[in-house]
Amino acid sequence: MAPSETETAPASQDDPTVSPERWRILFVLLVTIVMTLISVSIVNVALPAIRVGLGATASDLQWVLSGYALTFGVVLVMAGRAGDIMGRGGLFLIGVTIFTLASIAAGLAPDAHSLNAARFVQGVGSGILNPQGLGMIQHYFRGKERGKAFGYFGTAIGFSVAVGPVLGGVLIELGGADIGWRLTFLVNVPIGILAIILGLMWFPRPLIIRLPRIGSGLRSLDPIGAALLGLAVLAVLFPFVESGGNPWIWLLLPLGLLLLWLWVKWEQHYLRLGHSPMVDLKIFTTKSYSNGITIMALYFMGVSSIWVLVALYIQEGDGRSALESAYFGIPAALLSAYAAHWAGSRVLTLGRKLIVAGLALALIGLLLSVAAIALHEIYDQSIWWLIVSLSFIGVAQGLVISPNQTLTLAEVPLAYAGSSGAILQTGQRIGTAIGIAFITAATFSTLAVSNWATAISVGFGMVGVVVVLAMLVALKDMRDRV
Repeated sequence: MAPSETETAPASQDDPTVSPERWRILFVLLVTIVMTLISVSIVNVALPAIRVGLGATASDLQWVLSGYALTFGVVLVMAGRAGDIMGRGGLFLIGVTIFTLASIAAGLAPDAHSLNAARFVQGVGSGILNPQGLGMIQHYFRGKERGKAFGYFGTAIGFSVAVGPVLGGVLIELGGADIGWRLTFLVNVPIGILAIILGLMWFPRPLIIRLPRIGSGLRSLDPIGAALLGLAVLAVLFPFVESGGNPWIWLLLPLGLLLLWLWVKWEQHYLRLGHSPMVDLKIFTTKSYSNGITIMALYFMGVSSIWVLVALYIQEGDGRSALESAYFGIPAALLSAYAAHWAGSRVLTLGRKLIVAGLALALIGLLLSVAAIALHEIYDQSIWWLIVSLSFIGVAQGLVISPNQTLTLAEVPLAYAGSSGAILQTGQRIGTAIGIAFITAATFSTLAVSNWATAISVGFGMVGVVVVLAMLVALKDMRDRV
């Protein structure tokens, strides 16, 4: 792969990639990422306590998860573009502030409707800050250092996934049904305050670049493009996160595709007018970028469902507690953190070989997990062997996610770093929503006519098909780079 112009330019005194501040900035980014990801994983454990504490219905509990996912996905790309133009540091701190205040509101919510409103706002805050983090990593790091930075990013992800459910279980045990679930939201507050303070101390000035009130100021943000893409993502995501709703809701899918087509046409028209579009559509002609987005969307479409299926089987199929269910994922998450760090310093040397190896390990982990469940059901072998098989998937996660981010964004112009990274994350969110909807539906349909072992095997088999598709794209990308 030929390095981009930004990769090969000589360093100057103003070059952010040689500034000693960049590692402190990365620390702030990672602290915040840990906060937002713990918040996601901790809520899964807290749902039963929320049901008891607030008298929430099944629909209320669904929206505790879905509301966050919707607003997060909708604002990602427009927030990424705003950061590219107005300054990523300031937008990042605004996102952290919104997320922290929403966490306070969630922790003090008097009823389920208030909690869901707070979760919507939390999703907005997370959607604002996340693309700024990816853009800042691209801005401050190049070459091997960027691989290491994304490796640390992956380590933070693995740590968060490991700690979140256990921390949630401990807080609920300490606080009881009424207070414990509130603590799972309020635990974000000191972390958010720390990130805001450190960001104000260490982020370079100006934090926000003020746009002209007239002329090209508003046009540079491409508000019509932002609205079209936001509505398109909302229309595509909504039917998948609102499962069990009115079947007419699926008509939103073709509407979403129409809005996406209109967005593309608008971006092309906007560029012809001489304005800066929300997304430089030419980046999709860069094979490393388009292949990387496809790999990541397929990966999340499949592998995200594994942990949902495992939690369902352990708790409903095997009758264990939510806290016991969380233990099954801890070794995998820790191995994911280590693998991401290990791969981060080798990604530029090994390239997509890391991704292919990771996807192969995921397939091995799926096969071994099916075997462990079958042996438990048929021969009463210990279900704790599942920890070993899931560990393969943990290593796979570390070898796939962060290295793929590094390779996918390597040739993206820095002027579009935030919006390009946000598109990558949007693909992850859409892939996750689609995968969980279809794979869990197939699992429960099988369970209605069979047993848990067969149902989980069907679900894992569907995951395996999607992982194979991701591997084929990764192999294609390897061939494209020769």
